[in-house]
Amino acid sequence: MRPYILAETNWKALQDAKFDLAVLPWGATEAHNYHLPYATDNIQADHMVAESAKIAWAKGAKVIVLPTIPFGVNTGQSDIYLDINLNPSTQLAMLTDIVEVLNRQGIYKLLIHNGHGGNNFKPIIRELGLKFPKMFISLSFFPSTLDKYAYFEEEGDHADEMETSLMLYLRPDLVLPKETWGDGKDKKYKIKAFSEGWLWAERKWSEISEDTGVGNPHKSTAEKGERFFKDLTQKMGGLFFEICEADLDDLYE
Repeated sequence: MRPYILAETNWKALQDAKFDLAVLPWGATEAHNYHLPYATDNIQADHMVAESAKIAWAKGAKVIVLPTIPFGVNTGQSDIYLDINLNPSTQLAMLTDIVEVLNRQGIYKLLIHNGHGGNNFKPIIRELGLKFPKMFISLSFFPSTLDKYAYFEEEGDHADEMETSLMLYLRPDLVLPKETWGDGKDKKYKIKAFSEGWLWAERKWSEISEDTGVGNPHKSTAEKGERFFKDLTQKMGGLFFEICEADLDDLYE
């Protein structure tokens, strides 16, 4: 039993417990090229927050990891078989109920650990901040935590070198043999402003990628995944501890 993982602990341990920070991992259920499992985002998020909480707990942080939400926003993948979509309005409803519980029980710090690029929690957090003014809700997105190109060579954002390396390290039993891997080649918008970064529109996944991947995974290794994972969780563990120690009445300098 890991005392910082809610799904593993029990009422005997929790009836007199007090936590400073709740961490909510949020993933997705979707195709990841030919070779990675549909639960890739959830598996990565599970492992990342658990290891980070372990590091923070060892420093004395009172952090509790909530069960991972396994479904995310997949509106651009409606025709990809069994990609499960949650609309943003559904995410708002779910988060409202979760935040209401934490607020009522005196856990005023919540970190949402986003493991899926299609999820966009910023507008939701803004709305919840008005409804629950005591709550401090923060958001992390793991690909932005480190400079990924210090660890990986190929560009991409879905079932790419980074995600494949992580899965080769975390769950190699769920990764198909290399000869099955697609190249993750994707089509870009013809309109120049998209590539310049100041225009955005949702991608229609089945039209931009034949194998559902975006980014060539063929240079992936478990060693790269291990190095990235360990550096990432050390940084995140420090963050968990820092948020636990933070005074919500004295956040700015």
